[in-house]
Amino acid sequence: MNLDVELSKSFGRFEFAAGFSVAGSRIGIFGPSGSGKSTLGSLLAGLQQPDAGTIQLDGSCLFSSKKRINLAPDKRRVAVVFQQAHLFPHLSVRRNLLYGYQRTAAARRKLSLEEVAAALDISRLLERGVTDLSGGEKQRVALGRALLACPELLILDEPLSALDKGLKEQIIPYLRKTLRRFAIPYLYISHSLSEMRLLTDQVLHFSAGQLRGITDAESLARQRMSSNRQGYLNHLQLDQPREVGSMLGYRWGENELLLTDHVNPRAGLFELSSKDVLLFKNHPHALSARNLLTATIADLIPQGGSVGVVLDCQGEQLIAQVVREAALELGMAVGMPVYAAIKASAFRRLL
Repeated sequence: MNLDVELSKSFGRFEFAAGFSVAGSRIGIFGPSGSGKSTLGSLLAGLQQPDAGTIQLDGSCLFSSKKRINLAPDKRRVAVVFQQAHLFPHLSVRRNLLYGYQRTAAARRKLSLEEVAAALDISRLLERGVTDLSGGEKQRVALGRALLACPELLILDEPLSALDKGLKEQIIPYLRKTLRRFAIPYLYISHSLSEMRLLTDQVLHFSAGQLRGITDAESLARQRMSSNRQGYLNHLQLDQPREVGSMLGYRWGENELLLTDHVNPRAGLFELSSKDVLLFKNHPHALSARNLLTATIADLIPQGGSVGVVLDCQGEQLIAQVVREAALELGMAVGMPVYAAIKASAFRRLL
């Protein structure tokens, strides 16, 4: 997908302006509430009209104030999945899914109801009414409806923000799997850096209605380490769980990590805050934390009053965060060996 945008839109005191060109299939739109993320999505989908500018998608002009082009939403080949599922309450799951499909020219239909329903694990729900569905099921149906419209661009506007933590954990694997499988280019709008890292390659960073830059989610997460209440969130792929006393031991490269996670003892992706990694210059003789790793400092990331410490743990990377004074007292430097301690309860399953 190639998307070229130069837009401005005034909403009283709020001024939105963005100019960019991006190429790719997994693009993130990131920023806090009120930054202009959803405004951009609405302008691209034709749900709102810009005051001035142009929108070109894969060489086709969707909007041009100078040329007086403004394609209607149903002519843009852009589908949107919102925070709320917005399903038709009087239609069954099947008829909701087929709503856009039946309005798509036969030549453009690339997917079938059966394969989309199977990928989203909603085949058993097809004959049910949508009012009987859980929040996660409704969002999967909304995603399926958008996919079956076979758009050239899919806009996902905070699709998980209305779900609780448990439902988010359930639906993210479906998002990753189906978006990868059906290969429809998408813009993923969210204020969650974790979702950006899981679902995007490039990120457009917005604040106060302005585009602040284009980067990748990993770089953005490191840049915002000191301003994020949770610090930097490490993503660790943990495998081969085994019982170790009252805990579970997981393989992480050449290391074994002990976790209190017993809810779903299987391999998966886990999250660990940089603030939950304690560093020692010398081996601690008494420690309540169940994990003690030998590591080498690979990089230091100074950020105001704190320092991000990039660790090489026998080939696996981990980022810890310490206050600047602690880094100075320990004499931290690249190449220095350290010990990293982590509580067994500090890990949170993502996938």
